[in-house]
Amino acid sequence: MSGEQKVNPFKNLIAGGFGGMCLVASGHPLDTIKVRLQTMAKPEPGKPAMYKGTFDCASKIIKKEGFFGLYRGMAAPLIGVTPMYMVCFGGFALGQRLQQKDTKTPLTLVQIFNAGMISGIFTTAIMAPGERIKCLLQVQSANPNATQQFKGPLDCGRSLLRTGGIGSLYKGTCATLLRDIPASGVYFMTYEFFQRTLTPEGKSRSDLSPMRILFAGGMAGICNWIIAMPPDVLKSRLQTAPEGTYPKGVRDVFKHLMKNEGPLALYRGAVPVFLRAFPANACCFMGYELAMKVLNWLMPDS
Repeated sequence: MSGEQKVNPFKNLIAGGFGGMCLVASGHPLDTIKVRLQTMAKPEPGKPAMYKGTFDCASKIIKKEGFFGLYRGMAAPLIGVTPMYMVCFGGFALGQRLQQKDTKTPLTLVQIFNAGMISGIFTTAIMAPGERIKCLLQVQSANPNATQQFKGPLDCGRSLLRTGGIGSLYKGTCATLLRDIPASGVYFMTYEFFQRTLTPEGKSRSDLSPMRILFAGGMAGICNWIIAMPPDVLKSRLQTAPEGTYPKGVRDVFKHLMKNEGPLALYRGAVPVFLRAFPANACCFMGYELAMKVLNWLMPDS
């Protein structure tokens, strides 16, 4: 992704969008389970929790809502994923381009990390509203017997704008930044590290086998979520809470969570996250690399 030729932000925009579509299609069911676990209410004394864990959550969703209940809320991220990942990979390419002195000198892993953090800043503007809508739709489906507040992503977005304005739609933006800036840096740095490590001596990274690309992408996803998980829990709580619950934003969420549930709650929903992280991000980077090969064939760099 760097060091062998001048980074082309336009090609990264297109390839990143395709990679993001691959990620959402492969990983959304486990994302639904993650959000349900993160946002379930603390059980009253003597009563069991709504979900015992990942597999119990999955079975209850399928039993009450059918198999496609696992795909609830997917329209919002799928609609937004193309521009979001276009911006993600395009921002990463821009971050590389700003640091790239020539095409013969590969960027250091620290420089790759910096470029990834720039990517995280760019993606938040698109990601925050989509995440807000997705989480609200996923949570309301937890109780199918209750009156459904939103009919779908468009209805949810219109309702948020009507009742709270643009600020309501972007609720949780700071928490999203806390998650995405460091996690995006780790994400791209990890992928670069494994790409370099797995490239045979004397060979080009373009010679990497599909299995090695999948492994590098999967490990990038795992390392990304190790960093992103705690702020993601805070973000989900904030974005799905009734208005006025946390007047000071993510700080109030953190204080409330620490006081009532303890530090381990920051990794609630970790099992579906990590089960999803490897295959979803493996598919994302595989889609990205395939798209780049096609684009390089169609539009070779001069």
